[in-house]
Parts: sequence; structure tokens; C-alpha cells
Amino acid sequence: MYNGRMTKYPMPVQAPEERVGNFSEVALGYDEETAKFEAERCIHCKNRPCVGGCPVSVRIPDFIEKISEGAFEEAYQIISESSALPAVCGRVCPQEKQCEKFCVRGIKGEPVGIGRLERFAADHHYKHAPKAERPVSNGRRVAVVGSGPAGLACAGDLARLGYDVTVFEALHTAGGVLVYGIPEFRLPKRIVEREVEHLVSLGVKVETNSVIGRLYTVEELRTELGFEAVFLGTGAGLPRFMGIKGENAKGVFSANEYLTRVNLMKAYEEDSETPVYRGKKVTVVGGGNVAMDAARTARRLGADVTVIYRRGAEELPARREETEHAMEEGVKFKFLTNPVEILTDSQNAAAALRCVEMELGAPDESGRRRPCVKEGSEFTVETDCVIMALGTSPNPLIQKTTAGLETRPHGEILADENGKTSLEGVFAGGDAVTGSATVILAMGAGKAAARSIDEYLRSKA
Repeated sequence: MYNGRMTKYPMPVQAPEERVGNFSEVALGYDEETAKFEAERCIHCKNRPCVGGCPVSVRIPDFIEKISEGAFEEAYQIISESSALPAVCGRVCPQEKQCEKFCVRGIKGEPVGIGRLERFAADHHYKHAPKAERPVSNGRRVAVVGSGPAGLACAGDLARLGYDVTVFEALHTAGGVLVYGIPEFRLPKRIVEREVEHLVSLGVKVETNSVIGRLYTVEELRTELGFEAVFLGTGAGLPRFMGIKGENAKGVFSANEYLTRVNLMKAYEEDSETPVYRGKKVTVVGGGNVAMDAARTARRLGADVTVIYRRGAEELPARREETEHAMEEGVKFKFLTNPVEILTDSQNAAAALRCVEMELGAPDESGRRRPCVKEGSEFTVETDCVIMALGTSPNPLIQKTTAGLETRPHGEILADENGKTSLEGVFAGGDAVTGSATVILAMGAGKAAARSIDEYLRSKA
């Protein structure tokens, strides 16, 4: 049944003045009635452009049709054919740049709320679904290094095929960037725990506090522990800095450290054993989702927050929804601005940022107009805490401890579209291969590698 409404049904959210004082999830989700109404907006195009815009080709019109019929579990099962983490992807994927970008309803109105409906189907499933049955084991063992979206997706698909899978996670909690990088108010940690628990119910073993490259090398996983194949999904957790004077001052953080302290170690709780510096005037440098996460986190810790971005508002790479939420919560923005020095006080603590104004010139290799310094435009911004959110690179530990593993100049592992690396029996995917990207792209790489591992091990039978 077609619903001619031109705009999405609004997502219920916490009011800005309330949510800025807590870490509870901002978006509250559709109820059954609203989900069906939104699903009825889909016109079921014959050429299905939304599916082409999805990195893992979820059968979007099919699951939406099931929601419109009230067949919520069937909708979830359709999504699960392609997506390993629908409750996660429905919350954090940039749908406006992927599936919803190509929705025909968006030509003369707003696209169908595909991400919101995916989240609804996943949440409904976990509230009502029976426990999964454990597949019959085929007796063959695979090691997965890293428990982020790539590792979880790979482990889940292999477990369903009967493989004995062990996931090695360096931190004390499984989930990778989903738990250390994305704040509770955007992705509740219970959602990630639920996904990990589901994998465990399928027979996946999870070994935390296990740093591969230190505890065991990749070679030792195969020769000493007997794993027949290894998947490297170690992510990209090495932060980048600007290389400007004053970056070693007190009160200067990478977004990775800042968010890990708050998200994973729960530094926002009064009795947390891991502290975090609570600046009064926090400056976040960068314009991506991580910058928005850091800025909104600092606001919840009581700071006056300003985001500094060297391009204009139109070029912000962060999700539009996250930027709008940040603005609603009182985060300020200085566009076409770039820091050139962190000024310090007598205690070597950050006291101000010396900045320059920028103007956009000719397009660079990314197709965006290159920011250029406007001469004579220096000014200072008072701050006592600077958070650098400038992207990340893979940690070099695996590269340094794995002989024969080919990598790119910035440390990304070389792997083909099926996840095969330069080493036989060793596969890789996600941010460890591409550098920082989206959850669903990492998940898709994990699923592709699982298929490749299955083919490889079958050929060795």
C-alpha cells in the first residue's frame, strides 16, 4: 500500500536540553505503527536504485514491504541475508550517501527512512526472537584478529558455515571501534554486546586482552595454535596529528584517546577508574563523524565546544543528522579555519589556538575545492583542551611482526576484493585494508573474506 506522504515520519528523539546532560541514546526509534506508515511510503521501483546504493546489496524494497505488512521478523531475516549487524548499521551508517541517496521518493520529497526501518526490524527481532541454534561443526579452525565490524561479520558467516572460529581482541571488551569509538548516545553498548552474544551462541570463541603481534604472531596462530586460516580485521586505530607546534602540550588529545576513555572506560561516570580531562573550552579540529562524536561528548561533560574545520559547512563530511544534533546541543562551528599553532601557558598546558582563515581554491584529488590560507588572517581562539579528529591509520604492529605481509606506504594491508593478502591462508578486510571508512563497508569486507576463506579451505580438503 502506497503512502503519498512527501517527508519521512519524524524520528522521536530526546530534547536537546535533556540529552546534553546524559549519555542515553538520542534517537529513540520507531514504534510498530510508525514503522508501518514509513514503510508504506516505498513505491517499490522496478529497477531498485536503493539496492545499488547499499554496499552489501540488502534487498531493501523486500524488507520494507514486509514491515508494511507487519511481518517484522521476516523483514529482519531478509536484511540478515546481507547484513551481519543491522541494529548497528541502522544507527550509524551514512544512509543519506548510500541507499537513501538513490531513493526515487527523494526526487520530489524526502527519501524513505531506510536506515530507521532497518534499525526497527533489528530491534524488534532482538526483543522477540528465539535463541539461535548452533551450527554443526565441520572441525576446521579459523582465527579472526580484531572484533570490529569486519571481524564480527567474518566470524559470524564462518560460524554459520560450521567453522570453529576464535576471535582475538586486543582490548578487554569485544566490539572494536563500535565500543571504543562511537559514543553511547549514538550506539548503545548493549547493542554491540547483543551482537557479540549472538556470535557466541553460534559457537564463536572470543579471547579478549589478546594482542596479536605480541601474544602470538600471525605465523604462530597457524603453526603453533593450528588455525588453518587467519583473517586480519585490526582496524585503523593509529591517530593522525597536524605536526604543528604545541601538539605535545597538556590538554591536547587525539579523538581516539578521548573517545576511548569516555566510551570504553566510561570516564563520564563519577566512579570511573579511568579519568578524562574535562576542559571548560574545548576545541575539536576536524569535520567528520569522529569530530562530531568528540564534540558532542565534550558538551555532555560540561564544556563550551567549538569545532574548527578548514572547509565550509557544505563540505562537512560528517553525517547531516549528527551535525544537526551537534548544533542543537550547542556545539559551535568555525568554518574555513585552520590551526597553525597551539599556544601554551607556563605549565605547558593548552591555552589558545593560533588559527588562520581559509578560502577555497581549485579542486584537489578528492574533487573538493582545496582550502588555501588567506594572507594576513591570523587570529586566536581561547581553549584549554584540543581534540584532534583528523583521521587514523592502521597500527603498524601486525605489519612489523608478520614477515612477507605486503602493505601500502601508510600501513594498510594489501588485499584483493576477496580479502586475499600476499600470504597464503591469511586474509584481511575493513579499515586495516582501506583506512578509515564506514561500518557497513568494513562489514562487507568481512563477509567477502569469509566466502573466500571458505573457498580456500574447501580447496584444501
